[in-house]
Amino acid sequence: MSALEAALVKEAVKRSGMLWIWLPGLPQPRAAWHVAHEDSVYVLTGGGGEQPLPGLPEAETVRVTVRSKDKGGRLVTWVAAVSVVEPTGEEWDTIVALLAKERLNAVTHEGQTERWADESYVVRLTPTGEVTEVPGRQPDDYATVRPVPSPATTASANPFMVGGKRRRADR
Repeated sequence: MSALEAALVKEAVKRSGMLWIWLPGLPQPRAAWHVAHEDSVYVLTGGGGEQPLPGLPEAETVRVTVRSKDKGGRLVTWVAAVSVVEPTGEEWDTIVALLAKERLNAVTHEGQTERWADESYVVRLTPTGEVTEVPGRQPDDYATVRPVPSPATTASANPFMVGGKRRRADR
């Protein structure tokens, strides 16, 4: 990895709140929120309602795609070494505090870190030095990726808005 590519990866990871992880055995990447700390990225996965990233804790390496903060398109893809942070010690305490601060839509924040230690994995993604895509060096055959199937749906029609304009059907 050149110094320019290393700087691009570091800056992209720091600015983006979301990244896509290419997990082993899956046909498309999974979106994941993360925190950047020092030269690694940390994600939370597992039980207790946390983001499902099947196979990540067991993987040796994965590809990570980071989007552009201003345009939203893919910016850089790099290979990461995967390691699990054990729920003991100073690194766990530091990273879990950062993750807890960023976990905005948790069901409850009470006992959250203890639940993570019991039911989830904190995974460290460290760049290996291999960058597979940068601006100007992206494959032409990349197509839009469909979202992963989910049971989540809109519960009902859009809510009534006071003062909103009524839309007429095109004729």
